[in-house]
Amino acid sequence: MIVAALRETFPGERRVALIPASVTPLVKAGWTVRIESGAGEGAGFTDAHYAEKGAEVVSRAEALQADCLLQVRTLGANPGAGRVDLANLRSGQVVIGLADPLNQPAAVQELAERGVTLFALEMVPRISRAQAMDVLSSQASIAGYRAVLLAATTLPKIFPMMTTAAGTITPARVFVFGAGVAGLQAIATAKRLGAVVSATDVRAAVKEQVQSLGAKFVESSAAPAGSGAEAAGGYARAMDEDFYQKQREAMREVVANQDVLITTAAIPGKPAPTLVTAEMVEAMAPGSVIVDLAAERGGNCELTKPGETVVVDGVTILGPTNLAAEVPNHASQMFAKNVTTLLAHLTTKEGAWNIDTKDEITRDTLVAKDGQVVSETVRELLGIKPAEKDWMEGAIELE
Repeated sequence: MIVAALRETFPGERRVALIPASVTPLVKAGWTVRIESGAGEGAGFTDAHYAEKGAEVVSRAEALQADCLLQVRTLGANPGAGRVDLANLRSGQVVIGLADPLNQPAAVQELAERGVTLFALEMVPRISRAQAMDVLSSQASIAGYRAVLLAATTLPKIFPMMTTAAGTITPARVFVFGAGVAGLQAIATAKRLGAVVSATDVRAAVKEQVQSLGAKFVESSAAPAGSGAEAAGGYARAMDEDFYQKQREAMREVVANQDVLITTAAIPGKPAPTLVTAEMVEAMAPGSVIVDLAAERGGNCELTKPGETVVVDGVTILGPTNLAAEVPNHASQMFAKNVTTLLAHLTTKEGAWNIDTKDEITRDTLVAKDGQVVSETVRELLGIKPAEKDWMEGAIELE
């Protein structure tokens, strides 16, 4: 069978779904590997690097003929430029990549109507045996790291304490909203740079993780132990507006005393909750910095503008929407490992498809098959009645 990685067409997307080091194990597993010419350039991987590892460097048209297409962003996560390839996809073809199915369910339906078998990487369940396939976690780790660097280069202060002949410089104070993968990486990076770091989260269970990184965990009276703020898979649960209002009140004084805020709170398939109001921004000292990692989903800060940098009352608010693409080499390395691990999970040692829908990883990640949307979550978003259960009876034969 043939597997191909396409050059990304989303504006500013510099990652690639396969790196040269990923080619060798795929070839050994019996795959013919194709790479669209120039696919890895943005991440520092040349066509020659891929060819040396046994890949065929081809045109986009040739790559699109593969049995399996690997992309960082499929149509749902690339609603503009991604539509160009739609007419070239064929029934039975497998597509694996980010698809944003909870926010762009109509795109999943379009791919289903082409007969495409789509695996949405956002839907990989957060269970122990799926950790090596968890793209959201690997890319969030990169984003958390990059967010701190952005803050450090924007803040008109340095992060570490310094004692010099010219006097003592006090360390910067960094506060992180949300202690998921991105938040924990932000905490660790800020600590390595010498800042005084504190953090909060609606999930009381992450307190020990925050403290293990040397940061102070700030309790919120809005989120007492046992509040049910943690959903399945370790994600934060969407709370009502009354909860968030209480949390904002509890955090107002804390926020006012920070040099840097990094907000990471996101709820799968829903707009980001507002954690930092305009009033809270106004109370911060001029020169302070907010990096809003939830900008793509509307932002945790009331004043965030996705993809833009704004300055309000001397406070700089950054709204990056694709930080992982700003560190494309290592982000691609991690992404490729996630994707090839999932691909191995979906195939036999002989290289044949083994799509067993009794398996939790396969079932949750598979969102389109045989001309229909098969994910019940996505079907509900589309207002479609529950799917026929024939496709869930076990292994699926693909063309």
